[in-house]
Amino acid sequence: MFTVMVSNVDESQRVSESPAEYVLRLAEAKARAVAEQAHPEHIVIGSDTSVVDGSDILGKPADVVEAEQMLKRLRGHTHQVYTGIAALRVRDGKLVTDLCVTDVPMRNYSDEEIEAYIQTGDPLDKAGAYAIQHPRFQPVEKLSGCFASVMGLPLCHLVRTLRQLDLPPAADVPTNCQTHLDYQCPVSRAILRGENVG
Repeated sequence: MFTVMVSNVDESQRVSESPAEYVLRLAEAKARAVAEQAHPEHIVIGSDTSVVDGSDILGKPADVVEAEQMLKRLRGHTHQVYTGIAALRVRDGKLVTDLCVTDVPMRNYSDEEIEAYIQTGDPLDKAGAYAIQHPRFQPVEKLSGCFASVMGLPLCHLVRTLRQLDLPPAADVPTNCQTHLDYQCPVSRAILRGENVG
């Protein structure tokens, strides 16, 4: 059983902070903020996901104009999604972190497709102004990395993080993830072996 708690952490990026440093710092800050309210026997998981194009972190668009700009910027080339995970064991304060970086090749969608997608309202609460799982827009050409990471939580990375806290999963996470997402993941085994792939 798990409980979702909002951490209310300031998510401002620091000067000269890389995307990897940024998501890992926020994941840890979120876990530590929630741990103050947690029971000593709990494990607190914090995470943060960012869409990164070049060295720029693309957050949620402020309005439809910015959503259109982001979607035009991303189309037809590959960007990255960075997800930082922090798992904190409350009773002794042990913290374990992990980072998943996934290459996301966007298809060359049309201006008309962008307009129709924006009209759904979906891009306005999404980092980078898109959801990989959107059934009609389907912005990604052919992903060869962690689908769950692009949605926001790379489950195989989470499994290997929790193993370091002596908390193995009670379920077959890779199989369940792939079944739920209807995606044959080419990287799950490598991730669970500890390789740095996303």
